[in-house]
Amino acid sequence: MNGRRVKYSTMLLLLVGSGLALLAATQPWFTIRLTDTAEHSSTISVAGSVAAPALTALSLAGLALTAALAIAGPVFRIVLALLGLLLGVSVLISAISAVSDAVGASSSAITTATGVAGDSSIRRLVHSTAIELWPWVAVVAGALIILSSVAVVVFSRLWPGPSRKYQTRFAGEDGRSAEEVFSTPDADASDDADAVAAEAAEAPDARGEPTALDRDTAIDSWDDLTRGDDPTR
Repeated sequence: MNGRRVKYSTMLLLLVGSGLALLAATQPWFTIRLTDTAEHSSTISVAGSVAAPALTALSLAGLALTAALAIAGPVFRIVLALLGLLLGVSVLISAISAVSDAVGASSSAITTATGVAGDSSIRRLVHSTAIELWPWVAVVAGALIILSSVAVVVFSRLWPGPSRKYQTRFAGEDGRSAEEVFSTPDADASDDADAVAAEAAEAPDARGEPTALDRDTAIDSWDDLTRGDDPTR
């Protein structure tokens, strides 16, 4: 199985799930028809962002998770996959909770339209509720997010490593890591440097005398300079 293909397929699945959840949040979920005694609009359309307020944030988090997976290392992939599972479950809970109680999920929209508050009062105003397609799209989106997160856990060992431009470590021309390049000096260069230092320490000057200046001569020369005499004459 090609690791790169598995990686991009999994990320595409997560991207599609998050995108569908975000799209569903912007669409109408319920159409609420009020009783004939209501003195306001008889039909109210309730958007997904109202029926399931957390859905927008969850879908955006899923999109960010997709981008993070693209550059994550092996261990961090598992952490992100667990977060993806949590996001997918949260999307499912938000959508299913809204569908199971459409009136309760639409209460804020009904209050805004009619000015009536209180659960029992709102329910007395509602004549019928029509559930649109988009809540089920959100359910499918949550399932896709969960499926892609499970795929990350199962197949992440097959994924190729992240791009080198995201790595803080690099290899030398001979394939060694940065730590090896800088912590292990070249043996030949070290031997050459030691030989040069030893030769310089033992070599006499052009007159066959030691290179170190005699301490007394240095003091006398300094005294001559202090008196204004030129010690080189």
